[in-house]
Amino acid sequence: MTTATLSTPKPGGLKRLIERYPFLPALLIALVLLGLNGLYQPRSVSFIGITGLVKTYLALIMLAIAQTYVVYAGDIDLSVGAIVSLVNVVIVVMMEKMGGTGFSVVAALGMGLLVGLACGIVNGIVVAALRLQAIVATFATSIFFTGLALYVMPVAGTPAPATFWRTYGGRFFEIPFVFYAAVLLAIVIYVLARTRLATQLLAVGDDAQAAFQSGLPVTKIRIQGYALCGLFAALAAFCITGDTASGDPLVGGKMTLFSVAAVVLGGSALSGGFGTVVGSIVGALIIGLINSLVFFVGTPSEWQNLVQGLAILVALMAGILVGRRARA
Repeated sequence: MTTATLSTPKPGGLKRLIERYPFLPALLIALVLLGLNGLYQPRSVSFIGITGLVKTYLALIMLAIAQTYVVYAGDIDLSVGAIVSLVNVVIVVMMEKMGGTGFSVVAALGMGLLVGLACGIVNGIVVAALRLQAIVATFATSIFFTGLALYVMPVAGTPAPATFWRTYGGRFFEIPFVFYAAVLLAIVIYVLARTRLATQLLAVGDDAQAAFQSGLPVTKIRIQGYALCGLFAALAAFCITGDTASGDPLVGGKMTLFSVAAVVLGGSALSGGFGTVVGSIVGALIIGLINSLVFFVGTPSEWQNLVQGLAILVALMAGILVGRRARA
């Protein structure tokens, strides 16, 4: 996996390193948090602990990746959490209606990918083709997608077939399934980083007018970015369904802003044209490590959200300050 960025490296060792790998400050923060987790709960840094962390936050990692491809072009998607919820209930209902067999699981996952893709294309058309403000348009579509999810499954709690969640939480050749998923994800990201689309998205985000004048189909590129976002949001729904083993029409509600925070923590610019998928993955892990650390230190339940929010804000400011100083 390599960094996707249009910035030209400048002279200077640390400056050049940060510009080429903008996720390094986030990686440093993640390592510090990992060490603190190990200090308060040694088992959290064991193989079982790391497996649990990846299994729990793989959905957020997928969603952070989804958000990154939209942010590349200077857009944003506030509907990714609603897409997760919609795909979650669609695949669970399909699996239940079709008997929960292996074939039904595969068919439902295929339908889930189509639903995510369709949602992404709708967002792309509304934002890029109709030229509505991304933050307003995707907020509106998030309400629409949530309404569809509630129509498909009005009440949470429908269980997913055991075939599905046992596979997600199981082991093959004594290796947890989530690690196979992580390796496959790494391969997909590596391939996408070398496609023209990644470079074109960054070009549009860096200067849409210049990209248009150079002959790039800006509208089509932005729609493709949203379509890719929808696909990864569907993958996030698969992960969260495997983790919770049930359907919930509101399951993705809190994940949208977490995905945006992960992208910023990873060093990507919300204005577009600069960033890295690897950084977004590290940013998602930072959020996971902060959440687990807050629990390990024994924070009272009524204070946990406050402490988590403050910790994420501190990590965000630290990453930005380190990156700015290195590039100064």
